[in-house]
Amino acid sequence: MSILKFFDKLEDKIRAGLSRHPIVYALLGSIGIILLWRGIWMIADSLEISGLASAIIGVAILMLIGLFVSFFIGDQILISGIKEEKRIDEKTEEEIRKDAISLKHIKSDLEDIKKYLTNLTKRK
Repeated sequence: MSILKFFDKLEDKIRAGLSRHPIVYALLGSIGIILLWRGIWMIADSLEISGLASAIIGVAILMLIGLFVSFFIGDQILISGIKEEKRIDEKTEEEIRKDAISLKHIKSDLEDIKKYLTNLTKRK
């Protein structure tokens, strides 16, 4: 278990450092994904798995672990569909203004909460 804890902490440190450099983070992430994809592709080729079998196995894995729909459609689209929300290109100017006003109120509330928490920590 200590080896898992070590790599978990190492990942946290690396992510924290890379989050300050988003372009480098994106570049390293894309390289990692492409190399993983290439490796799996080469393994499938060496096992002589057909394209159809690869597609069926891939879809089955993604469906079993719950990533198929969320990856290809996205959680936000699913949630907005369930809530029957309009897409931004379907909204009227008035609806967009109402959303902007709501966001300003939320920002104001967050600032008030931040001040309140700052005052609480100063008292201690």
